[in-house]
Amino acid sequence: MTRVLYPGSFNPITKGHMNIIEQASKIFDEVIIAVLQNPAKKEGLFTIEERLKLVKKLYEEKNNIKVITGECAVDIALLNDCKAILRGIRNFNDFDYEASVREFNKDISNNQINTICLFADKEYAFISSTAVKEIFNLGKDISKYVDPLIEQKMLIKKRGI
Repeated sequence: MTRVLYPGSFNPITKGHMNIIEQASKIFDEVIIAVLQNPAKKEGLFTIEERLKLVKKLYEEKNNIKVITGECAVDIALLNDCKAILRGIRNFNDFDYEASVREFNKDISNNQINTICLFADKEYAFISSTAVKEIFNLGKDISKYVDPLIEQKMLIKKRGI
């Protein structure tokens, strides 16, 4: 079985992330989504537990998609016998960043883990979690950028319910 790890903070998970997951699920036998806390970012909109629950709900009926959490993407990939870490590319800035992260991942895994990049389809190439949160906080419609489940949970969170 060929497995790939798709790590991210997914705060919130967007249709761009989901586009990458959908592409990967057609290429690999199993896609393992690792919901992680980015130490460089504050907690943000959803807690890690809330994000994990939401992503699991989105993919509960997909047999070849597993959702987990952990600390270090490389360690999770090795522990789950993944052949590579998957990253999504939207633009040249993403490419430059991911190219450097690839080198670190290869190094800290003793060349056991490589990185595979998939390009987001053009209608998702501009979507980022940060932009979605900004638009949401302005009270604008985000339905083009996130799944209805995520939009609903964001509205509930905003109302403090």
